[in-house]
Amino acid sequence: MRILVAEDHPRIASAVARGLRREGMAVDVAEDGAAALYKARINPYDIVVLDRDLPELHGDDVCRTLSAEQPRTKVLMLTASRSTDDLVEGLALGADDYLSKPFRFAELVARLRALGRRTGEARPPVLTAGDVVLDPSRREASRGGRDLDLTPKEFAVLEALMEAQGAVVTPETLLERAWDEMLDPLSNTVRMTVMGLRRKLGEPQLIETVRGAGYRI
Repeated sequence: MRILVAEDHPRIASAVARGLRREGMAVDVAEDGAAALYKARINPYDIVVLDRDLPELHGDDVCRTLSAEQPRTKVLMLTASRSTDDLVEGLALGADDYLSKPFRFAELVARLRALGRRTGEARPPVLTAGDVVLDPSRREASRGGRDLDLTPKEFAVLEALMEAQGAVVTPETLLERAWDEMLDPLSNTVRMTVMGLRRKLGEPQLIETVRGAGYRI
């Protein structure tokens, strides 16, 4: 999943982004509402983690605009308020979920994964391709009963390929799914990650290179 964290407290934003990246998510950060809306308009985010009280452009306005312009992008709104009225108001603006501060990081991850399952077409909770089994919620993957020790990026790439169910996935799509905006798009990081993933998956080779198009399983 690709996530945008819109939070005006740099330490909180940095800590959340760092933790989500360890969970295998691609994460960008915006420190005000105007920047959040700009990034959301030019990048294909699955979910926006949106602090309600943002400077420059209020989180309510960001949420309302995203709901109108990008209904497929889910919004998880953060707020310091715990009142029911505040929750109802946030959901009425178009937010898909609501989390009060302070929150437990494990709960944030669980809510993001639940929202991720609601984006696009429905998919099974556990993905399979041949003798490969991947459980996104547990961050576990195996082949032929053998556990695979994958890096977060390798896991994200394998998940994207298995979700495609045999369709070709372009390197650009893998970049969007597994890496954030800081990556140089001209780098060969996708090819190198696929090479490492192939080595860990072992024989027979599972990932096919489709010349001039991308990869598929």
